[in-house]
Amino acid sequence: MSAGCIPVIVADGYILPFSEVLDWKRIAVTVLEDELENMIQILESYSQEKIYELRQQVNFIWQKYFSSPKVIALTTLQIINDRVFPYAGKSYEDWNDIPNTRTLKNPLFLPLRPPSAQGFTAVILTYDRLESLFKVIHSVAKVPSLAKVVVVWNNQKKSPPPMTSWPDIGKPLKFVKTRKNKMSNRFFPYDEIQTECILALDDDIVMLTADELEFAYEVWREFPDRLVGFPSRVHLLDNTTNKWKYESEWTNDISMVLTGAAFYHKYFSYLYTHAMPVELKTWVDEHMNCEDIAMNFLMSNVTGKAAIKVTPRKKFKCPECVNTEMLSSDLSHMIERSDCINQFTRIYQSMPLKNIEFRADPVLYKDDFPDVLKKYKDIGML
Repeated sequence: MSAGCIPVIVADGYILPFSEVLDWKRIAVTVLEDELENMIQILESYSQEKIYELRQQVNFIWQKYFSSPKVIALTTLQIINDRVFPYAGKSYEDWNDIPNTRTLKNPLFLPLRPPSAQGFTAVILTYDRLESLFKVIHSVAKVPSLAKVVVVWNNQKKSPPPMTSWPDIGKPLKFVKTRKNKMSNRFFPYDEIQTECILALDDDIVMLTADELEFAYEVWREFPDRLVGFPSRVHLLDNTTNKWKYESEWTNDISMVLTGAAFYHKYFSYLYTHAMPVELKTWVDEHMNCEDIAMNFLMSNVTGKAAIKVTPRKKFKCPECVNTEMLSSDLSHMIERSDCINQFTRIYQSMPLKNIEFRADPVLYKDDFPDVLKKYKDIGML
């Protein structure tokens, strides 16, 4: 490894060093003892791109964890520390991912677990769907941890209705009228937002229950530096064109959570508004699309971590929409979203999105127990 060679391991059942935290599948080639006679063919099956990727990982792992007795000792102590204090332990990405030198440096100290008393602010982007908007407001008002609702009115041709006609929800409700119809307006750090946590919502997401939203907020409190939400998507590499594709089919892999219904820390609104590449923001505003993908790129680029999907819902529909087909099934929509991913990758000069096979569900969600024993009862099905 010190010479930059890729280890080839032929030892069934052998426990590799620091295998508790290091992913050796990304470092070495493992050949079963029964396959020893085929080893040459197995090694020749690896492409030059895969070999280059393995060598990069070998060099990174060697330098960080094995390069000297001191480094090995510190690695051992870190593993022991993670066992004793698992809530503050390093994540899989921290142990195994090569740091992205192009990431922004986060000067904000995000607490391990933000206080629940503060709650969250629901920021709802709308244009001119009052009936659906009011349903969303009524729905989110039932969530115990809601602190305030802020409606971003993106229609400059029409004024919002008087406050007397807005729903009475027993919580503060404010609206902000924007100067220009831009999708990026949903991520502006408005003065009206006083909580650390923001729930970004579209004005047609009427299907989420109070239990689902409350549970998602609790998940965000565990991962305040992540984008935590419901509708998920994945990016895939098209081997024929060597370009990225935006995919919305049902899959266990996800790399994005759409901000039509997602929790995130307010700090990322400041980054989106003031620190994100200008070319990227211009693309979003000119195409009136992909602001959610841009936020996923931004957060993954800053943190090096993946978004988190909660609860099993996979399909989201707008009941009030005339077209009953999902927008994501529109071919031109999918092509434009794919173009966004390729443009953003070019601007960042890397692909910061992280693929992950993970979904957070409540304890006892599908277990056959009486509802009285379940904290979150009203969780949607697949």
